[in-house]
Amino acid sequence: MPNGPGKALRDLGRAAGGALVFALPMLMTTELWVMGFYLDRLRLFTLLVTAFPLLVLLSRHIGFESTSAWADDILDSFLALGLSCVVCAILLAIFGVIDHETPAGEIVGKIAIQMIPAAIGALLAKSAFSSVSAEKPPVEREETYGGELFLMMIGALFLGFNVAPTEDVMIISYQITEWHSLLLVVLSITIMHGFVFAVGFAGGSEVTPEEPWWSPFIRLTLPGYVIAFSASLYLLWIFARTDGLSVTGAVMAAIVLAFPSAIGAAGARLIL
Repeated sequence: MPNGPGKALRDLGRAAGGALVFALPMLMTTELWVMGFYLDRLRLFTLLVTAFPLLVLLSRHIGFESTSAWADDILDSFLALGLSCVVCAILLAIFGVIDHETPAGEIVGKIAIQMIPAAIGALLAKSAFSSVSAEKPPVEREETYGGELFLMMIGALFLGFNVAPTEDVMIISYQITEWHSLLLVVLSITIMHGFVFAVGFAGGSEVTPEEPWWSPFIRLTLPGYVIAFSASLYLLWIFARTDGLSVTGAVMAAIVLAFPSAIGAAGARLIL
């Protein structure tokens, strides 16, 4: 099908739909509304600055249209952020979270904190909603080990973003003991390893039946958990959950959040 206004509008519609689907749980989360008001603007700025390169790389791997140049991926990332801003602003206004009396700084904060998961959804819209038979097949890109680890990071950040702003993570981390946290780490790694075998990974990191169990465990599962744990610690800092905690307390909270993040990382091939 040739390129034209119809295809462009369809792609924009898919991107907006992807942004809505991925961001809706967070758009209806009270903690994120409140954080958009009081969260340190330096942390919000850090979130946006660190997320943009990830969006560019995500556009390179998947994106809502096939691209052949980095400039296209950068433009697509800006477009995803712009669409996300519009989608989030409309939904927050409909929910009564922002209105004409809301201070401008508060509006910016409440929208900015929602834009990243929405932008991820916008960039994933093509793989989620497109019809392969109705469109020109996308440009095939060789899957690499680094690319698989990157997708695991996106999966970890996406699921972690849904949970990190809530009080539940901190409540659980206060309730559990060191033995509970150790069991949670073992459970997280076990579930991740199950996903590695059940879902499989493409390209140079593909799991084959001939491989011993410890090979994908060392190559994919353990690095995936490190990624999930690091992403969890990053999100907890962004959302000011680590403020005032001891090193042990921060680690315990990260272990709790790493449980859903690890599932997101291991299931990245299903989610993304």
